[in-house]
Amino acid sequence: MRFILSALMAVVILALAGAGGLVYMLDHYDHELPDYTKLANYEPPVTTRVHAGDGRLLAEFASEKRVFVPIDAMPKRVTNAFLSAEDKNFYDHKGIDPVGIARAILTNVENLGRDRRPMGASTITQQVAKNMLLTNEVSFSRKIKEAILAVRIERAFSKDRILELYLNEIFLGYRSYGVAAAALNYFNKALDELDIEEAAYLAALPKAPSNYHPERQRDAAMARRNWVIGRMAEDGHITPEEAKIAQSKPLVVRKREEQEYVTSEYFAEEVRRELVKLYGEQALYEGGLSVRASMDPVLQQAATRALRAGLVQYDRRHGYRGPVGKMENFDNWAKKLASMAPPAGSEGWHLAVVLKDDEAAALDIGLPDGSRGRVPLAELRWARAQRDDNRLGPEIRRPSDVAKLGDLILVEAAGKDDKGKEPPAGTYALRQVPAVQGGLVALDPHTGRVLAMVGGFSPQMSSFNRATQAMRQPGSSFKPFVYLTALNQGFTPSSLVMDAPFEYDPGHGQPIWRPENYSHEFYGPTPLRAGIEKSRNVMTVRLAQAVGMDKVKALSENFGITDNLQPYLPMSLGAGETTVLRLATAYAMLANGGKRVSPTFIDRVQDRNGKTVFRHDTRPCASCNQVAWSDGLTVPAVADTREQVNDPRTVYQMVSMLEGVVQRGTATKLLSLGKPLAGKTGTTNDSHDAWFMGFSPDLVVGTYIGFDQPRSLGAKETGGSAAVPVFKDVMEVALKDHPATPFRVPRGLRLVRVNPENGRLAQPGERKAIWEAFIPGTEPNPDQPQMVLDGSAHAADGGWTGGVPGGDPAAQQQPSGWGAPAAPPSAATVGTGGLY
Repeated sequence: MRFILSALMAVVILALAGAGGLVYMLDHYDHELPDYTKLANYEPPVTTRVHAGDGRLLAEFASEKRVFVPIDAMPKRVTNAFLSAEDKNFYDHKGIDPVGIARAILTNVENLGRDRRPMGASTITQQVAKNMLLTNEVSFSRKIKEAILAVRIERAFSKDRILELYLNEIFLGYRSYGVAAAALNYFNKALDELDIEEAAYLAALPKAPSNYHPERQRDAAMARRNWVIGRMAEDGHITPEEAKIAQSKPLVVRKREEQEYVTSEYFAEEVRRELVKLYGEQALYEGGLSVRASMDPVLQQAATRALRAGLVQYDRRHGYRGPVGKMENFDNWAKKLASMAPPAGSEGWHLAVVLKDDEAAALDIGLPDGSRGRVPLAELRWARAQRDDNRLGPEIRRPSDVAKLGDLILVEAAGKDDKGKEPPAGTYALRQVPAVQGGLVALDPHTGRVLAMVGGFSPQMSSFNRATQAMRQPGSSFKPFVYLTALNQGFTPSSLVMDAPFEYDPGHGQPIWRPENYSHEFYGPTPLRAGIEKSRNVMTVRLAQAVGMDKVKALSENFGITDNLQPYLPMSLGAGETTVLRLATAYAMLANGGKRVSPTFIDRVQDRNGKTVFRHDTRPCASCNQVAWSDGLTVPAVADTREQVNDPRTVYQMVSMLEGVVQRGTATKLLSLGKPLAGKTGTTNDSHDAWFMGFSPDLVVGTYIGFDQPRSLGAKETGGSAAVPVFKDVMEVALKDHPATPFRVPRGLRLVRVNPENGRLAQPGERKAIWEAFIPGTEPNPDQPQMVLDGSAHAADGGWTGGVPGGDPAAQQQPSGWGAPAAPPSAATVGTGGLY
């Protein structure tokens, strides 16, 4: 009895001591526990995804690649796989699984001495506590905290909420956080598309993703996956037959890079910058925004291809700078070549080594895959040596004139020849990464949506975006805004300006400025139309002097070309600086009839809950919310809230004159497209930059070509030779399946047949006659002599000689009144007698 009583006393004392120790331990660790209630409002970092205009993925931005999926939207196949693999009693225990702990202890005892990884007993709730509230520290202290938190989490939250947190938080390798991201990154599938074996593989990863890598650890990955499939069958989630079939299937991973997506690093980076400006970096990388970009993938691809081709063509015209390297020892040449990094910008081309240079017909080359090929002499003819004076070396007569044995060169599989004949297999063409750069923007003139944008030859060479960041002189592509200023002041397309030597004394001891035309010739009295079509410099300067550079400055700033144009005459020839994007936006306001638009790369932004937080198009439209469409419904009327920045009549006159640039001027190469087009070439001093800003009624495309460190492109390189072909290639794709839509004529204009070379009314049967747009009352008058702006007089008489400007009798009463804006047409004249 004494022994029994002593034993009972010992048990009681031990129980009291244990209870006291437990109370002390709970009290001790309670002060160190994090606040688990924050899980109620927990929003895990979610990937921001950017989609192109057609819905294809353009870019993802994330600190943790995660796609949050509510538990109600997760298929049972996926949740069951994780329950079988991690916590089969999840819906039965209270945060800690005593049965699981006992099973783990027994299993670990059995595995002693077998060099096996100890089996854990953490429940899913404990893993939530560890992953979201604690650290990965391996210690007894952390396990105690984990258990306490697990019990408290179970009391505070439902099982489904805990499972939702777990499945969206866990790291599963491949830069995947959460099961939805893992399904995309491993299999390129949504959760509801996963097969049994795929769901089981994901469930095999939480413990140690790197140990079950699908490529590096394939055997271990297959074994672990099949073990999960077996557990799913044991737990009754699948049948034995389904398990057997699933276990027999190979582990096939399809990376996300293999999916259909859009690639445009320059465009994606511009979207990223815009999102950071709007919402900050945390919202971008953790907020799970859904962004619809304005990019048209087809047009973007065409723009990228066109600019790259234009830069390559320019570069080839100016010779070959030589091989990119040298291989001295040819032992294992293929292995050496495969280990070499090709130059930045050579994406899509191959690095090759010259294995034989003594043949008269071709270079014998080796490629990184060990194969061999030939570069025929015909593909080497362009590669004349490039001299410092921008001249070319002697003609290529043999392959060894271009490359020698061991030289490393860039090549590309040769295409069809000029006759459309395919070359023999193994035929390659010599390539060279251009030293010149450029930028291109294509946008919708009615909305400002940027449909395509290219910031340079390759983002691998430089992330600097030459379409949005490079401040360049636009040259003659700025002239339309000088002429538009003149039209606003009462000039007409037929007004005559003297094209003759001009001198300007800037004062302060500076030299006299004498601008010249590109041809170094002068052409006498010339209509404004011919001046813009032929890009006459002297006419433009004389016109700018007549209307006043302060007015040119105000208009260019109102159109957003510059923020602070210096009001000096050289600026009228495009000596100021702007970007391709800003100038393209200004041209968009010409194309749309003088309505203000703001360029945008983003159409819409939604938050992680699907709420729209940004729209570029902010026009109100109450009837646009109709759920379904039926035949009885009419198209909703949406108000045009765009600001009118210029008289649409003078804007159309300017557009018509720019259409003449294509029809008779410096951009006649575009006539072969057979579509109504307008635009203006631009070439800066010493040909540092070559521009073309052009548009159809519904698309604006602007581009320039120039060196990052400005230097001459060459004496004969102009906007017409270097930039117009790029524009043409883009428009050929953009307008391919579209009808030849004419430019829209606004109301309040009278169309009159004139001779574009002299501005006079056309005679019957005159072949060169065109339809010219005039504001009523400003048409040429055959009974009055034409007035010529020669710039020889002072402001008192406006510098006019030879008669009345435009032949308007009213102007005889006020010869200096050409500084006043054109008056709008009266109601009596609109819509009658050829008015539009």
